[in-house]
Amino acid sequence: MAEGEKIIPINIEDEMRGAYIDYSMSVIISRALPDVRDGLKPVHRRVLYGMSELGVSYTKSHKKSARIVGEVLGKYHPHGDSSVYDTMVRMAQDWSLRYPLVDGQGNFGSVDGDSPAAMRYTEARLKRIADELLGDLDKDTVDFQPNFDDSLEEPSVLPAKFPNLLVNGTSGIAVGMATNMAPHNLTEVVNGIVAYLDNEQITIPELMEYISAPDFPTGGIIYGSEGVRQAFETGRGRIVLRAKHHFETLPSGKEQIIVTEIPYQVNKASMIEKTAALINDKKIEGIAALRDESDRDGMRIVYELKRDALNTVVLNNLFKYTQLQSSFGVNNVALVKGRPQTLNLHDLIKYFVEHREDVIVRRTRFELAEAQKRAHILEGLLIALDHLDEVIKLIRESRDPEVARLGLIERFALSEVQARAILDMRLQRLTGLERDKLVAEYEDLMRLIDRLNAILASPAEQRALIKSELLEMRDRYGDERRTEINHAGGDFSLEDMIADEAMVITVSHEGYIKRTSLDEYRTQGRGGVGARGAGSKQDDFTEHLFVATTHEYLLIFTEQGRMFWLRAYEVPETAKTSKGTPLQNLIDKPKEDAVRAVLNVRNLRSADYLENTFLMFCTEQGTVKKTPLEAYSRPRAAGINAITINEGDRLLDVQLLSGNSEVVLASRSGRAVRFPEDKVRPMGRTAAGVRGISLSEEAAAGDRVVGMVCIADNSQELLVVSENGYGKRSALEEYRITNRGGKGVKAMQITDKTGQLVSIQAVTDADDLMIINRSGLTIRLSMGELRTIGRATQGVRLFKVASGDEISSVAKVAAAEVVDAEQPELALATDAGLFDADQALGVSQPAAEARTADATAADLELEDDAVDAATDGDQEE
Repeated sequence: MAEGEKIIPINIEDEMRGAYIDYSMSVIISRALPDVRDGLKPVHRRVLYGMSELGVSYTKSHKKSARIVGEVLGKYHPHGDSSVYDTMVRMAQDWSLRYPLVDGQGNFGSVDGDSPAAMRYTEARLKRIADELLGDLDKDTVDFQPNFDDSLEEPSVLPAKFPNLLVNGTSGIAVGMATNMAPHNLTEVVNGIVAYLDNEQITIPELMEYISAPDFPTGGIIYGSEGVRQAFETGRGRIVLRAKHHFETLPSGKEQIIVTEIPYQVNKASMIEKTAALINDKKIEGIAALRDESDRDGMRIVYELKRDALNTVVLNNLFKYTQLQSSFGVNNVALVKGRPQTLNLHDLIKYFVEHREDVIVRRTRFELAEAQKRAHILEGLLIALDHLDEVIKLIRESRDPEVARLGLIERFALSEVQARAILDMRLQRLTGLERDKLVAEYEDLMRLIDRLNAILASPAEQRALIKSELLEMRDRYGDERRTEINHAGGDFSLEDMIADEAMVITVSHEGYIKRTSLDEYRTQGRGGVGARGAGSKQDDFTEHLFVATTHEYLLIFTEQGRMFWLRAYEVPETAKTSKGTPLQNLIDKPKEDAVRAVLNVRNLRSADYLENTFLMFCTEQGTVKKTPLEAYSRPRAAGINAITINEGDRLLDVQLLSGNSEVVLASRSGRAVRFPEDKVRPMGRTAAGVRGISLSEEAAAGDRVVGMVCIADNSQELLVVSENGYGKRSALEEYRITNRGGKGVKAMQITDKTGQLVSIQAVTDADDLMIINRSGLTIRLSMGELRTIGRATQGVRLFKVASGDEISSVAKVAAAEVVDAEQPELALATDAGLFDADQALGVSQPAAEARTADATAADLELEDDAVDAATDGDQEE
């Protein structure tokens, strides 16, 4: 040890602790966290200030990035050049900052993660909005501090005329803490701050009426508002982001998912590459091709689907497994007076307003001092002009300027500054016009001084000035939101964003379901051949057809007694010629279990409605069961057991009861039984039920129930339709009330010409009938065309059924939903799928009408009286 040296023993733990704390505080304060006032970290602030000092404002030409980086490194930021250049590059990327602060020229990277060109190739200058951060720096508005070598000074914070921290957000990792703040829309933020200026006690929910949610530069969709609310209230929250997308259909019939906006901070190229790997590994199925068709006009990522793929299922898998859905973890940590704090929305606004108040007070004091200095000089000049001759004489008689200066001070009681200003005054200022200008300038200065004094004396004036400057920022730089908000699971439900309109929903025999706009079906005359209504696979046919609105719940009952829930808008909408979507893609139904009934229910939440509404079940073997709707009001993804089905039986139909309904069951052999609903007592969900009708034992092919009608309005009539296209309307009184479980009365005269019974419906003149045969043809006709006839007649021809074909489904449609048929020619011309046999054969309209009338007369072979005489023997079991 050298002479004079001294070794001091220390505890290594204390030294390491102190050194680490010093290092961590240096990182926290001088590198990683932004200041709450201007929203900038030191490197960002130094880049902007360095560019300002270099003179690369938005009104000047671009300068080489290398020159800017050298300026910042040499004067203010003694670290690596990459840190400075990367900072400047990010501030120029419109997909990184909501409102970029640097105007870059050249390759500054891309949303695909491409690196920017080297700094020697690119150029940059400040954006106009950056000048709003730097404005008034020369008016003593903020404190300056020495740079790293004490040779220059740099601002410790920028005046920041707009709330940059809220508007552009930030992210950073310090030691023991981190920050991740979301960007917001400038217009919304300014409106929120203005509301705060009007009421400092404003709550965060009230602020959220102005600042609805973050607004990300890449757009996308914020999925759910709960994370946003937590972030605004606590400073921490998780915001789910989804890509913005829509569906397109190719001429070949294939569907595409088109993504036009992706979540914030997602690398597009990396996302596509990972998605392709998932497709190749069969983790995501249903995608035939994946392409990136993005260009200078915007982003466009194409997911081409396979023909049998359901777009919603594929999309949900993409959301689940890829970055088409990502989360943004909000962590609002910023420096408040040099100390890191977690801040909520109210705090962020409060500290910004306090900063602007301080800036305005300091700026006003500076401007007041400058105005007072100028007014002082003008007062001296005006004194000199008032005594011009004497002043000139004094100056001419003086030996040198110093003597003249002292003489002016002594003679006119002027200050030294005023005396020097008089001596420096040019001779042209002695003219009368110039004197008037000096007087006008002095008067303006005095008004300005009064105004500045008023601002300093009144906090209300200061806040009014803050508000006016913010509104100026909003008018100059404000724009529309880019990020949409989907309030899923929040105050708004999904159906709030879906039009509530009537749709025709069809289910085929093999389980394909679809919904089609009711406008695609038009009314036709009775006896027509129908319009092409449902394309289907070979040997498949439409089995269920009904009308529901998009907001209704669909209660789906299968022949094995299972029940599933589905919202009507969840059924994919397609053209009426489309075959539809496999029902297994929408509900967890076994493929071999066929759908037998679908009910549309408006509300599953009203306890009073659920407890006083009942469902009537009917099986093919004639068993019926009544159960409260409340037992089926709790949806489960896997479905529930709705009724116990006996061996050899199948569920046929399920209908809602009104409380005073009468139930009519019709069998394939043409018989019907009518009884009040109170003849069936309420039972539990899993009960099997009781006998509703006794079937005919002598039917060779085996008799079974073909339909159930629950009637609450006695003005309704019963319509029966046979498999060969014959049908008839009969008054309800024709079917006398019998005991439950009897064989019933004859509902239709069954012959080889009519075929077996296939459907029974309750109708009025206000209804339309939609009939579909097994080959997929549809006809829609008005019940007003069909007159009421006897119960046991064979009816009239409703549908021309080709040889080997038969009716598969019958449904009624309310007349209020009928398409406007005042222009039938237009309907034919605009729908290539519609045709009429008479038109195709060249038969004129009058001739066709006459032929239809003849057919009607011929069909009515059995009149009511004769049939009644033939059926007097009908009796119940």
